[in-house]
Amino acid sequence: MQGSNPYQADLLRDGVRRYLQLPADRTVLILHAKVAQKSYGNEKRFFCPPPCVYLSGPGWKLKQEQIKARAVGEDGSRVCGYMGLDSMGSSLAETQKLTFEEQADARGFGCAKALYISDTDKRKHFRLVLKLFFSNGQEIGTFHSKLIKVISKPSQKKQSLKNTDLCISSGSKVSLFNRLRSQTVSTRYLSVEGGAFVASARQWAAFTLHLGKEPRGAAPCRPRARSRPQRPLRSRPGAPGANVPPARQIIRKVSKQCAMLDVDEPISQLHKCAFQLQGSDRMYLCLSTEKVIQFQASPCPKEANRELLNDGSCWTIIGTETVEYTFSESLACAREPVSPVPLITALQLTGGGDVAMLEVQGEYFHTHLKVWFGDVEAETMFRSPKSLVCVVPDVSAFGSDWRWLRYPITVPLLLIRDDGLIYSSSFTFTYTPEQSFLPGQPILSDVPQDSDKLLDSIHQEFTRTNFHLFMQS
Repeated sequence: MQGSNPYQADLLRDGVRRYLQLPADRTVLILHAKVAQKSYGNEKRFFCPPPCVYLSGPGWKLKQEQIKARAVGEDGSRVCGYMGLDSMGSSLAETQKLTFEEQADARGFGCAKALYISDTDKRKHFRLVLKLFFSNGQEIGTFHSKLIKVISKPSQKKQSLKNTDLCISSGSKVSLFNRLRSQTVSTRYLSVEGGAFVASARQWAAFTLHLGKEPRGAAPCRPRARSRPQRPLRSRPGAPGANVPPARQIIRKVSKQCAMLDVDEPISQLHKCAFQLQGSDRMYLCLSTEKVIQFQASPCPKEANRELLNDGSCWTIIGTETVEYTFSESLACAREPVSPVPLITALQLTGGGDVAMLEVQGEYFHTHLKVWFGDVEAETMFRSPKSLVCVVPDVSAFGSDWRWLRYPITVPLLLIRDDGLIYSSSFTFTYTPEQSFLPGQPILSDVPQDSDKLLDSIHQEFTRTNFHLFMQS
């Protein structure tokens, strides 16, 4: 859908405006661990936690209704998929089929519980590959995870602060799981439901760790750090023994089922940890059957610097990653797969005056993409799969004259494929007025004869210094 003439350009811009007013996005969210333990021989060490996929956004329902309206006989609108490692090619025997179930929040959910990497694979890093289809055979697209590091086993050595691949740093996201009596079938993942901690055999939550005190800046997490979920947690009402208040928690390293109280060293991937409620009398976060409760540890009779735990209080910690792909067919019924779905990671503004240039940095870019500032198309040049460069439209394209701009104007950044497929992003672009033009500030009352030169110089300085880039979470 090219804007090759003014009529087509107006139609395209009207379509983008309708999309911005009522986005019909489809989002694919992939959650996975940062590291994977290699399998040896006939043993299969399945990825833990299992890679999960969530489908969200109103565009899924709309697309499924379109397929149903065209279908004759059997419904072909169900979403299905296959997930495997990026070296497996197209062999379905080496991939795992995903069946998506609708949750209470209307999101589709599927997970790959039987993926592993064998010792014949000599790579140190790999990606997961997700291929999605509708059940009528129509391909949706191919989506990749972030890089996953391969490890042989959890490190027993004291970790160096420089080993960022294995150390878990403050502000990073983690998953916690518990495996009673070292049995795989008993593995339960810490999650959140209804504002309370819950244990699940399939779904897991990504929690963000924050250090309570960081004397040397952003050091890796150590014991006595606190864990804080991304969502505020409250105790589950009416659940006996499951009253886990949203207090700060002290991370304790675990050795031989004992919490170590005086250890001061970084926490590493797949280490055993315990979480003590700060200020409590030896109360720890504990898995009990399918519930999460508080467990009171016992003093160690032989070592005062240790406390005795039970199996349910010993959690394994692992760093996690998320990658999100969002797209919409609001402007066209795309016949081709939506992939590669571009991801924007950063913006870099250069130049000034009448030609300000914006470099859009990210992944999966190609020559069929145009950058849009809201409903205004920008002249776009493809530099590489990781870089697009565009000319920043003048603010007058949004109906405002830069000379009299009094309030900041913020517009969303979109990428639109030449067949009309829209890729939204979390990035915005803001035009900010000069300080002298802000409300309550005096403006020029007597315009001199050389006002055009004066205004041009103001415009150049304004363009150079007052474009601002924002990323909204």
